[in-house]
Parts: sequence; structure tokens; C-alpha cells
Amino acid sequence: MKILVLVKQVPDTSEVKFNENGVMIREGLQSILNMFDQFAVEEALRIREKYGGEVSVMTLAPEQAKSALQKCLALGADKAYHISDRAFGGSDTLATSYALSLAIKKVGDFDLIMAGNQATDGDTGHIGPQVAQFLGIPHVSYVEKIENVEGDKVLVKSLLEDGYRMIEVKLPALLACIPPPNFEYSNPSMMGIVKAKNKPYVWLKADDIDGDKSRFGLNGSPTRVMKMYPPPKRSRGEVFTGNYNEAVKKIIDVLKEKKVIS
Repeated sequence: MKILVLVKQVPDTSEVKFNENGVMIREGLQSILNMFDQFAVEEALRIREKYGGEVSVMTLAPEQAKSALQKCLALGADKAYHISDRAFGGSDTLATSYALSLAIKKVGDFDLIMAGNQATDGDTGHIGPQVAQFLGIPHVSYVEKIENVEGDKVLVKSLLEDGYRMIEVKLPALLACIPPPNFEYSNPSMMGIVKAKNKPYVWLKADDIDGDKSRFGLNGSPTRVMKMYPPPKRSRGEVFTGNYNEAVKKIIDVLKEKKVIS
């Protein structure tokens, strides 16, 4: 089975800061592999171990995102594709998905394409469904686990707000993955890091993929991000003191006063 995992390098969200104009301060900001994408990589490696095949990873990003792909290779992926060109600068999710779909068609046929359900920076959840649409293949979002692969069909567990559903989808397909609670992420071994340096690493420019170049980058992006800013800090709220019974009575009185309860 040939599996491709789409990944992204994102800022470490624990260190994100903004200046007085609401612009993200990127200088000195550490970048990491998106956690949802790492889960997709680890799930793909589990499938390869069980059913055999090959796992490739792909990103569309500046050159510094090589460290994210190298981590995927160190974790056990077999090959990396890095799409990087100034022509892709300013791409929104639509332009990014279009370019990714062209690159996927360029490098070969895959039985299964996987991705993180969302990225921790943009948090849109657009890339997986949009790539699937451009490729004309089915997709499933919020995939927590791939239960079984049999022939040209895959059975997946997809999360819902109040439970989950089991979906059987025909391959080729795209699965947008979300890690289960308390998932323990793996760290590359020293041997894995050494082996990663000798694994195939393919660079692709805009001229290497066939498509409408007017749909690349900023020109092909109908979305404009005007400003980024952190959410306002929540106030501490009202503090109730006293013993348990007194505190409960005060809370009930306040809720009645605000007409939350009657």
C-alpha cells in the first residue's frame, strides 16, 4: 500500500506572541511539526507495519520546513516531497490545496492520503477536504483510528460531537486525522535520525508541477488575513468565600438574579 501524509510546520503555540499592532512576532520563534500531522504519520506507519507498503510525506512550505519533514523520516517515513517556491508565497488554504493536489498527481498514484485534521496555527481544517475535492476522491474528517484495510476499502472510526461513527470508504481516499485523548507522541530514535539523512528527499518548484500558475500563491488566494491577535484574557470572575453551603447558596442567588435559573 502506498500512503502519502500531508504535513505542515507550525509555530510552537506555547511561545506565540504578538506586537502592539496584533502582528505575530516570528523572530526567534521555534517551529515544530503540527501535532495532528504527526499523529497521521504515526498512524500511517502503523498501517505500513500491519499491511506492508511505503509511507511518503509531503509539505508545501519555505525551505526551513525541512526540519519537519526530516522528523517524519526519522520517525520511519520512507520518502519526503518538499514543494517550495516563491510563487507559492501568500497562499491561502485554497491555493495551497490546489498546488498540493497537482504535486500529488505529479509524483504518483497513492492508495491512501492522510493529513492532520487541522493545523494548530490556522486551525481551519480546510486542507484535507479541499485536496480530496481537487483529486476527485472521497474523504473522511475527524478520523481517530483506521480499524481495518481490506482490498480497496478502509474502515475508519470518525469522531462526532456526541460519539463516533464507523465509516467504510473506497480507496483511493483521503483521511483527515485527529489524535485520540492521551495519545503519546513518539520521539525519533538516534538510529532513525541517522537513517533519515539517507532517505529520498525530493524538492519540487512551481515549474515542476503542471497547472494554472495564476492559481498559485497570493494571486490564487481569495482569502486575505488582515490581522492576527490573541483572544482577550478572561476575567477571574466573582469569587465566593465561606463554607461549602454558604458558597452554594450565594452561587444559586447570583444565578437566579441573572435569570439563568428560576
